[in-house]
Amino acid sequence: MIDRKLSVAPMLDWTDRYCRYFLRLISQHVVLYTEMVTTGALLHGDRARFLDYDPSEHPLALQLGGSDPNELSLCTKLGEKWGYDEINLNVGCPSDRVQSGRFGACLMLTPQLVGDCVKAMKDSAAIDITVKHRIGVDDHDSYSALCDFIGIVSEAGCTTFIVHARNAWLQGLSPKENREIPPLSYETVHQLKRDFPHLELIINGGITHLEMAQRQLESVDGVMIGRGAYHNPWILADVDRLIFGCDHTVVSRHQIVEALIPYVEKELANGIPINRITRHILGLFQGQPGARKWRRMLSEESHLDGVDSQLLIRAAAQVTEES
Repeated sequence: MIDRKLSVAPMLDWTDRYCRYFLRLISQHVVLYTEMVTTGALLHGDRARFLDYDPSEHPLALQLGGSDPNELSLCTKLGEKWGYDEINLNVGCPSDRVQSGRFGACLMLTPQLVGDCVKAMKDSAAIDITVKHRIGVDDHDSYSALCDFIGIVSEAGCTTFIVHARNAWLQGLSPKENREIPPLSYETVHQLKRDFPHLELIINGGITHLEMAQRQLESVDGVMIGRGAYHNPWILADVDRLIFGCDHTVVSRHQIVEALIPYVEKELANGIPINRITRHILGLFQGQPGARKWRRMLSEESHLDGVDSQLLIRAAAQVTEES
């Protein structure tokens, strides 16, 4: 069983394996998600590139993008074979590229197809199958339509729904604007939990710090944080103790840097450029004296030839960490 009281959202170009390894150093229990991986990429591309991860990343979920039940079934089998704890179906992304592939948020308009996809995925693996979606699409935003969607997909076997508490606008708004302009409606998600008490409801959207997450947990089963955790990852430092009830000693930011060094050296030895890792840790010292120097040094020097793991030590030395 996966404890989903708090998770970090799948974010394209951000939650890759290097980001996830770093976040796991801060919290042992938060659930981590991959970037969205399309079924086509897995079936016809370099599978190891998309699926490999470090064992420390568990609990770990693979998010798939697709709309063909057979293809999703095959990719679910791959995810289970690779050792993922959960497979999540993306029914929330509003980008043009996703729409052209007939998946993402536009799938909310065809709930029976989503149900068919979920059933095919459930039938092909023993791990959890979950769905991440919006509360509506364009003008199709009635609460009854949302309940119909939940009802059909749950009948197909999905018991965990991650709900981004905004509408998706498929025309006229960019993906960035879709994360900011449509108003949040947390009460809609709270009402879903009241109307579907037997389902696990996870709320997502606009939650930027732990106090907000704790308040949401009074009404729903779990909270998913996105960009708030990426830009200020230290908000996860108290998650294990305050959310999961674990007596986990919170180390300092400088100790996180030290713990990251062996991983950086291993990846450098495997030919991975250091900036693939350092780009994800720029926010570690947010709000601390010297944080700007940390960010500037990592940004300016990580692209230079011959840079090694000592860059992190030298950059961290510029910061005075406050309690």
